[in-house]
Amino acid sequence: MSEPASSGSSGAASSRAPSSSPAAARTPGAKRAGPGEYLFELAKVNHILGGPDYSTAAGACVEGDRMIVGLMRMAAGTGAAPHSHPNEQWIYILEGTFRATIGGVPVEAGPGSLVYIPAGTLHSGGATADGDVLFFTVKDASHSLHGIKA
Repeated sequence: MSEPASSGSSGAASSRAPSSSPAAARTPGAKRAGPGEYLFELAKVNHILGGPDYSTAAGACVEGDRMIVGLMRMAAGTGAAPHSHPNEQWIYILEGTFRATIGGVPVEAGPGSLVYIPAGTLHSGGATADGDVLFFTVKDASHSLHGIKA
C-alpha cells in the first residue's frame, strides 16, 4: 500500500533529522543552518543589519529550526529606537556597556551580563557614548531577528 500523497513520510520518519534542504531563513540575509552544518565562524558567515528601520546593530546571524542567534555590534552612542517582537530575546554582553529601557524599566549591562526581553515587550537600547557594545543575542524562531518599530 502506498503512502498518502500529503504526508511524504511514515510516522517513524517524523523523529528523524530535517530533510537535506532547509527552509528559507526568516531574517533577510541570515545564514540558514542545514543538515551536517555544526560550526559557523560568525566573522565570516554574513553581515546584516539587526533591525534596518530602527537599529544600528549589525553583524552575523544564523538561524536554525527553533533558534536564531546573532553576534551584533552597535557603535558608541548609537542604538535601537523603541520596538517589540513576538519572540523573546536574550542579549549577552561581550564588550562595552549596553543601556536599555525594557517595559519602562531602565537597565545598564556590562560584559558578562545577560539581558532578558520578554516577547511583545516594548524596549530600546544601545551603546553608551564611551564605546561600542558587542553582544551575542538569541531569539526563538517564531519570528525573525528583526523587530517591529513602535
